[in-house]
Amino acid sequence: MNLEYCKDEFNKAIDFLKNDIIGLRTGRASVAMVEDVLVEAYGTKQPLKATASINLADAKTLNIEPWDKSLLSNVEKAIRDSALGVNPVNDGHFIRVVLPDLTTERRAELLKVLHQKIEHARISIRKIREEVKDKIIESERNKEIGEDERFKLQEYLEEIMKDYNEKIKEVGEKKEEEINTI
Repeated sequence: MNLEYCKDEFNKAIDFLKNDIIGLRTGRASVAMVEDVLVEAYGTKQPLKATASINLADAKTLNIEPWDKSLLSNVEKAIRDSALGVNPVNDGHFIRVVLPDLTTERRAELLKVLHQKIEHARISIRKIREEVKDKIIESERNKEIGEDERFKLQEYLEEIMKDYNEKIKEVGEKKEEEINTI
């Protein structure tokens, strides 16, 4: 029995965590912060990245230019109504989003959300581990592997878990540092 397939599942959980926390606003502007904001366009809600070009003007400023200028007010409204807590400025050609400095309270809120997302990632890899453990035990019951092999596989699975928990911790620490950087 080969446990390499479970690494793919663990990697998916790590990738999901990275994509999930990229939208957490730090002191720096990032295109990822707004690209998935839903904008009312042509009768449906679409992600901002499908309706406009998004560029970094500087470390704290985003410029958003809708391809169809008639969407300017819809884009402005969508950003204002999003959970970003920013006030977009519409100059008639594009929308400028200037990120204010984070307050101590806002940093604390972001850290709380970050820790929740990290815990969800840990839970998801624990679920994967339990599924793999069940498959190992099932293989032993079906006489596909022996008892010694089961113990070796379970030990190896725990080593893999340690590695991935460490990766989650590193991702979390890196994001926490970004949030706390003034």
